[in-house]
Amino acid sequence: MVFKGNSYHFKGANTKMQRTEKKIAYELQEILNNYEIERDNLIPVLHGVQEKFGYISEESVAGISRHFNISESEIYGVATFYTQFRFTRPGDHTIRVCRGTACHVRGSQRIMNEVCKLTGIKPGETTSDYRFSLEQVACFGSCALAPIAVVNEAVYGRMTPPKIKQLLEEIE
Repeated sequence: MVFKGNSYHFKGANTKMQRTEKKIAYELQEILNNYEIERDNLIPVLHGVQEKFGYISEESVAGISRHFNISESEIYGVATFYTQFRFTRPGDHTIRVCRGTACHVRGSQRIMNEVCKLTGIKPGETTSDYRFSLEQVACFGSCALAPIAVVNEAVYGRMTPPKIKQLLEEIE
């Protein structure tokens, strides 16, 4: 993949990997084309990239750098300031376990331990097959339903280790 002017160009055989790279580059270019080349547009572009791909890859940072004519380190400097940006591919299913006071008192650590045991990962990690990502959250604000687990965007209250096990087993 080679960047020329304001777009990506591909050389060589059209392998499956190159087609995938080409598709990603095309989608990145579509995002970039929606914004004028002004530094003020960096954060909206980062949001767009993360929304499209689930995270901000090194290749995306390189493309954004060329588009805005700013260094990759400047992009990382901006993106790492905000906690919502991620630089590693998330799992297909995100599991969030609340660790707020009410959830803690009602056993959220047991929920977290069960998820760690079932998936083989710790908070902040993703399984090697990209099936699950695990996050620890300070508070969801649903204290009356403690302990809380959120899988993808669905909230599950009064969670127990057996319930989280069943829930994870039911996920395709």
